[in-house]
Amino acid sequence: MKDKIILRVLTLFGVALAVLVFVAFAAIRNINRATAGSDWVNHTHAVIMEADALLSSFHAGDGALRTFLLTGDQRDLVATREAFGQMSEHFEVLKALAKAEAEHAPKFTRLQVLFTERMEFAREVIAAREKNDAGTVRRLLAASAGSEATQEIARLIDRLQLAERELLTARDKASYLQAQSTRWTVFSGLIINFLLLGGAAWLIRDDIAARKRAAALLGEANATLEAKVRERTAELVASNAKLLAENQERQWGNHALEHQLRYNQLIINSITDLVVVLTKMGNVTRVNPAVTQWTGWSAAEMINQPLRRLIRLKPPDGGGGSAAADPVGLALKAGRELHEQPAEMLAQDGRTAPARLSMYPLRDRDKVVGAVVTIHILTNPV
Repeated sequence: MKDKIILRVLTLFGVALAVLVFVAFAAIRNINRATAGSDWVNHTHAVIMEADALLSSFHAGDGALRTFLLTGDQRDLVATREAFGQMSEHFEVLKALAKAEAEHAPKFTRLQVLFTERMEFAREVIAAREKNDAGTVRRLLAASAGSEATQEIARLIDRLQLAERELLTARDKASYLQAQSTRWTVFSGLIINFLLLGGAAWLIRDDIAARKRAAALLGEANATLEAKVRERTAELVASNAKLLAENQERQWGNHALEHQLRYNQLIINSITDLVVVLTKMGNVTRVNPAVTQWTGWSAAEMINQPLRRLIRLKPPDGGGGSAAADPVGLALKAGRELHEQPAEMLAQDGRTAPARLSMYPLRDRDKVVGAVVTIHILTNPV
């Protein structure tokens, strides 16, 4: 019951947190969109203003050109060149600003052609005017469709500005819808969170009431339990007394066994003959001090080594025998003893001495687990 209440409360808080995260994400996303929309609006206004500047510089250049043709004044020529230079700059800036808008590409292509033709015409007329060639000037003016080109340029720029203003209107509408969406998202998230927190409070109050009822029942159960504990304690005291007596007897037995083991070890260490304990596989597991003194090897060097490293068995009656014959190994497998087996003892420094080997298998519940080998040196080593 307790786990279910906690799980429900945690679930409600988790849902409330998820709603808050969603509201925050939606708000941040709308803010980012609003920022991007503001940048886009500024960019659109820049395109419109640059288009106005382009058209103004074009009209200024065209007017200064006509004035120069009438007066021939160098100041009018300078004004003409400055106006056409500004027109070129405004055109390049406008083309860069509207580069991402593919629908304006045909307009810019046509404007490029018209501006190029107009500037070429201006250079020819200016060159003829500087030479005072009135006939050429009149011929060029008559052949030029200046008013039509000017009107077409104005129409193209007006169309571009109209398209940008329509985009501004669409962006204003989208910004309004985004603001509405943000408001509804925030308000809905707040209402849902208040409801979830109210549900969590109700569950917590219900859990507190359930805990009070459980505490009352627990008090009654504790009173019953105390009586049972007293009864059980008396039983445990009796059991502990019995276990203490058994443990003491077991400790006495262990002490006696340890004493017997130490006694046996002292006996083995005091034996002058060489004593070696083998595993079932015929490897050395323990030696007495007499072995280390005679062979010159330490006990650690002989552990886990085969017995043939210490002693070489001889065939009975001095016969040749088989090299593969291993009386110790065969006796271990058969579980039988060996008595006074002829052998040759080997020392670390290469010394040898004739010896007699006896082996007694070690059994654990009728199962051979190893053997004790005693070696009697007959003479001093060679």
